[in-house]
Amino acid sequence: MALILNIETSTTNCSVSLSKNGETLHLKEDYSSNYSHAERLHVFIDDTLSNAKIDRSQLNAIAVSKGPGSYTGLRIGVSAAKGLCYALDIPLISISTLEALAHQVKVDNGVVVPMLDARRMEVYSAIFSSEFEQIRTIEAQILDETSFEEYLSRGKVYFVGNGVEKTKGLLTHVNAVFIEGKLPSANQMSKLAYLKYKKSDTEDVAYFEPYYLKDFVALKPKPKK
Repeated sequence: MALILNIETSTTNCSVSLSKNGETLHLKEDYSSNYSHAERLHVFIDDTLSNAKIDRSQLNAIAVSKGPGSYTGLRIGVSAAKGLCYALDIPLISISTLEALAHQVKVDNGVVVPMLDARRMEVYSAIFSSEFEQIRTIEAQILDETSFEEYLSRGKVYFVGNGVEKTKGLLTHVNAVFIEGKLPSANQMSKLAYLKYKKSDTEDVAYFEPYYLKDFVALKPKPKK
């Protein structure tokens, strides 16, 4: 039996799930439009374990969404995951944020494009088949009217994530399907984390870092009026 705590903080959704052998036992998340991870993540972890009547000492591994996504959000999630792994002496599993997001789309054909907003007209995106085989690597991609043309010309393309809002205004192809209101969730991490756990596909807790894809750029504060 494998009890895994899954942590997702790559966007504004602060999300925690507890899974048993790949099945989610309990999920707690906050689809807020504001980042609240620093205040809520550890509360969500405690609530998730309490509601499932599981003690931390019973956990077999911690899984964390590794990115890409919000620099600060990823750091908070990874720091919490590593702290738990150190304290409990259990392995750390990392899950691709975009792969987990793709698993929110269930279709029989076409391709799935999970995408996260990366400011201006840029998104972090990848492309998966309907069987969730990754067919294009993760990119920081600047959108225009010709984006994904190769895939749209072949069949349905399902776009999911908070990058959809800026994409649907650009792409008018009949094969473009926009799935709105979805953010990465710890719920889809349950199955993916268990598959990695069974293969002992884990990270070095001491050296693991989030996958930022781009260097962090601090924004200048707005001048006070």
